[in-house]
Amino acid sequence: MNFADNCKEAILNGDIGLTEKLANKAISENIDINLAIDAFSLAIREAGDLFEEGEFFLPELMRSAEAMKAAMTIFEPILKEGKDDRILGKVVIGTIEGDIHDIGKTLVAALLSAEGFEVHDLGADVPISAFIDKAVEVDAQIICISALLTTTMVGQKKLINQLKEKKLRDKFKILIGGAPISKKWVKEIGADGSAENAVSSVKLAREVLGI
Repeated sequence: MNFADNCKEAILNGDIGLTEKLANKAISENIDINLAIDAFSLAIREAGDLFEEGEFFLPELMRSAEAMKAAMTIFEPILKEGKDDRILGKVVIGTIEGDIHDIGKTLVAALLSAEGFEVHDLGADVPISAFIDKAVEVDAQIICISALLTTTMVGQKKLINQLKEKKLRDKFKILIGGAPISKKWVKEIGADGSAENAVSSVKLAREVLGI
């Protein structure tokens, strides 16, 4: 198998060890880093397609995302030496205060990172002020707010209202997610969108940035 086929096998199998070995091989053998990242990226997109087709389930998709993250961790120092042209945009993501659910949020963060976004994952139970402060600090384009409980959904609305009060609303695209989120809620609170699953959220992030 060639390098691209090996990358595909490693990602689709969620083989972190093999992924790291291939990423290090790309660096040591001076393989064009953009081509190497593209090989891994095609594989993670295929994993996303398999998930949407029902061939992959959440555990497989998460393993593939973790393997992709492992490769990008190795490539990151080299990317930072060059230009930022591989970065599609900067995203701040987290689960809102009062909510400790983070599996879906973590998967979204991993897939966004795998796609080429610079992701700042704040974790779970994140105060509204922390989202805003981090987004301003890193000059993010997107803020992703997850809420898995109907009782914490209101935090998404409060965050948007605080951005308006601070006259920062127009600076960021606000994407919301979580089991209780509906299109009606998105419209009601004035968010920029929500996605049904992690794969769709990556497409949505590209869409709202026009890329």
